[in-house]
Amino acid sequence: MTTRPAAPAPLQPYPGLPLPLTDVGEGRPVLLLHGGAGPASMTAVADHFTPTHRVLTPTHPGWNDAPRPDWFTGVDGLVETYLDLLDDLRLHDVLVLGSSFGGWLAAEMAVRDRGRRRIGRLVLMGAIGPEVPGHAVRMPTPAPGVPGPSPEAIRTMLAYTGPALADPKLLHRLARVTVPTLAIWGENDAVVTPDFGRAYATAIPDARFEVIPGAGHLPWREAPDTVLSTIDAFASAGDGPSAQDSQSV
Repeated sequence: MTTRPAAPAPLQPYPGLPLPLTDVGEGRPVLLLHGGAGPASMTAVADHFTPTHRVLTPTHPGWNDAPRPDWFTGVDGLVETYLDLLDDLRLHDVLVLGSSFGGWLAAEMAVRDRGRRRIGRLVLMGAIGPEVPGHAVRMPTPAPGVPGPSPEAIRTMLAYTGPALADPKLLHRLARVTVPTLAIWGENDAVVTPDFGRAYATAIPDARFEVIPGAGHLPWREAPDTVLSTIDAFASAGDGPSAQDSQSV
């Protein structure tokens, strides 16, 4: 069995761009892409998968003191970096799971991976990315005692996303996603509403959409058992029902 460090080990995908990466466990690979709250927000999800999967959790440049050169901006830079990472590690059939801003990255990766088969399944949780008419993205307001994005993290995210926090072309490009997709949304998500999530899922062929009652923007915090069991069932089963036939509030 190969042993890899539990602490983030910096890779160097480009000169001057170290990329911290936690790489633990063995088995089918899972790539976890964090949102504005940083990689620590994905700890519970990583801990769930580590006993049975190889779990990769990168820290996006600009978070947790990971340097982000001035030239490294735009969602496309991160997307290509993570697709290159899968190539460099010779990984295929990867379960890619993205939360919030990380969901945008995951969706773009699936759009661009068409025909390469690096990605096997896609899970989006409270993902931002597309421009959905009538449903603006709201900046998260952390609840008391719940860690959320720092002001620096928000500034970094805007360097990637631009002030609109959306790509007006993405909703149309999602039709190119060919892998089984699960979209999980908290019933009380105040950043991107469940109606935003439904539009997101409907744009992806045969995507499955699940609403988690009583949960917010990071639904595994309020309902970890429900969320993780839903992901487990999706990851191990055949294609789910279409977005039009999926569970709603």
